[in-house]
Amino acid sequence: MKAIVIDDEPLARLIVKEYLQSYETIDIVAECGDGFEGLKAIQLYQPDLVFLDIQMPKITGFEMLELIDQPTAIIFTTAYDEYAIKAFEANAIDYLLKPFSKERFDKAIQKFIDQNSSAKKDIPDQLLQIAANSPTQNNRVVVKNGNKIKIIPAADILYLEAADDYVKIHTQEGAFLKNKTMSYFEETLDHALFVRSHRSYIINIQEITRIDQNEKDSHIALLRSGTKIPVSRNGYTKLKIVLGL
Repeated sequence: MKAIVIDDEPLARLIVKEYLQSYETIDIVAECGDGFEGLKAIQLYQPDLVFLDIQMPKITGFEMLELIDQPTAIIFTTAYDEYAIKAFEANAIDYLLKPFSKERFDKAIQKFIDQNSSAKKDIPDQLLQIAANSPTQNNRVVVKNGNKIKIIPAADILYLEAADDYVKIHTQEGAFLKNKTMSYFEETLDHALFVRSHRSYIINIQEITRIDQNEKDSHIALLRSGTKIPVSRNGYTKLKIVLGL
């Protein structure tokens, strides 16, 4: 079976490699120092197992997981336990809290071997949902732009628009698609800056120049870009609260 180790600490990668030497059926096909490299390696090798750190430069382990197209079994190797332990416990495989012993490592590998089936490789929604509470996830969005990865600071988002199974993120540089729901972004983004004005729109309130009445129970928000965004009755109530009207 093919494995990839993704961790920005060379010593941490070395420990995983040493511990894996006693498993002849598992071969490390790549080791990566950040999420960008890790994503490319996963796409190239399609591994059976990934050892993944959370806090890494460029993009976090959670952000990298959101960009993976094919399901992969994950064992987390992390020192980051401020909010994620419950999420890890919901995962199909395991997490290893640094520093971890060979005995603890063996238990994680045994869980992987016992659960090694395609049905067990999907990354649980509960894991990604709880992971979304990370401060990093709240202030930026990571998207695929062709073969490139783009990091969009939350402050650069003008508004978000529902687009079938995706959300279209509008910025000054253009629009980018993210395979998430509007509810996800409504919960994740800073509530003091982003308001769901309509079931299909979330607005950055700093972009609003005025709000005009459209019909009896609806309004229109005019953004600095000139874009007009519908505002439902419920959305208008939310906007008034956040804007202090």
